[in-house]
Amino acid sequence: MRGPGRWWRGKSTPAKVETYTRGSFHFFAVMEVSAAGVPMVRQVGGATGAWLLLLVCVHAALCMVTVSHAVDWVRGKREQPLRLMCALGAATAAMAAGSFALSEYGPDDDGLDAAVGGVFGVTMIFGVGIVALGIRERRHVYALVAGFAAGSGLLVLAITGVPLEALVLAVVVLLGSGFVAFTAVFSVWLLRAVFELDDARETRARLAVAEERLRFGRDLHDVMGRNLAVIALKSELAVQLARRGRPEAVEQMIEVQRIAQESQREVRDVVRGYREADLGVELAGAQGVLTAAGIACEVTGETDGLPADVQSALAWVVREATTNVLRHGDAERCAVGVRRTEERVVLTVENDGAAAASDGGGGSGLAGLRERLAAVDGTLEAGRVGEGAFRLVAEVPLTDAGVREAVV
Repeated sequence: MRGPGRWWRGKSTPAKVETYTRGSFHFFAVMEVSAAGVPMVRQVGGATGAWLLLLVCVHAALCMVTVSHAVDWVRGKREQPLRLMCALGAATAAMAAGSFALSEYGPDDDGLDAAVGGVFGVTMIFGVGIVALGIRERRHVYALVAGFAAGSGLLVLAITGVPLEALVLAVVVLLGSGFVAFTAVFSVWLLRAVFELDDARETRARLAVAEERLRFGRDLHDVMGRNLAVIALKSELAVQLARRGRPEAVEQMIEVQRIAQESQREVRDVVRGYREADLGVELAGAQGVLTAAGIACEVTGETDGLPADVQSALAWVVREATTNVLRHGDAERCAVGVRRTEERVVLTVENDGAAAASDGGGGSGLAGLRERLAAVDGTLEAGRVGEGAFRLVAEVPLTDAGVREAVV
């Protein structure tokens, strides 16, 4: 059974920010019941206290639903919850007006006054702040906060006729609801920024793959374009000579055959160059890419003198491991080490983002690496180690490795 710690560590950074945002604003609703509803039962009691507690709970539940829908809207999962926000705003205004009217026109009881005063302040501050969570334009947030603060002041002025009391209460609502609204605006901005950064990282990885495909296509076109044009011309010439019964047609077809064989060899060379990779270059590239992504990367070990096929196989391991860290992990650091003995070379890639194991032992990426390593009698192990770490270890024997031919 997965514990809370493993559940949390298994989330990506954007998912953690989203969960934290939802939890924080849902907790505001819990605070509303704890700060305004529960004390009401103790201070007021009776049917009045029970009804007021019920109203506070209903308002808190409406706040929770609004938070869920507003965060879903920020993530693009649903439309902006305008009706729900209007309902919460109306409920907040009604709760505030009703509680203040009860304080003024209800029984002369200090406990009742303190309780309904708490209901007025808490519901107003949290209600306005949560409504701001679903508003895109900041000027609309300013208008929302200022409008409720001014409305609170006018309500108090109309009921009590004391301007100073109305002004003080308006300032309190302005500062309190403004703080929660600012928290909501900042949380929305942070959530969007984190997901946009994650999308940019994904796009960068896809662009790197696309650029490599374009390079391969360009090289293949350069090799085949010229030779195919020559083959077409010589084939047409051979047809014309054959129709005239001239023996030179055979010579032209022999030349076509030679060019075709040469093209086949050149295509093999292009594919071999595409599939083979230099381990030193890949290590340097991995360090640069991970550092640019904000992941501290340390590379240790020497690659000089390793056989070409061993370097190629291990370079692909570095490529795949780097891609997994960028696309699937939540790493802050990554260590890549190459250790060589007389009998084998060991490549280790370890990072502190255990979500990078999403490819798992049976994923297509790691399965492809195992096939490449099998061609040089190598092995691959990948899995979680310790708390929230992921390690990938590739081992290749060096006995007779230098005389192997790279597999195309």
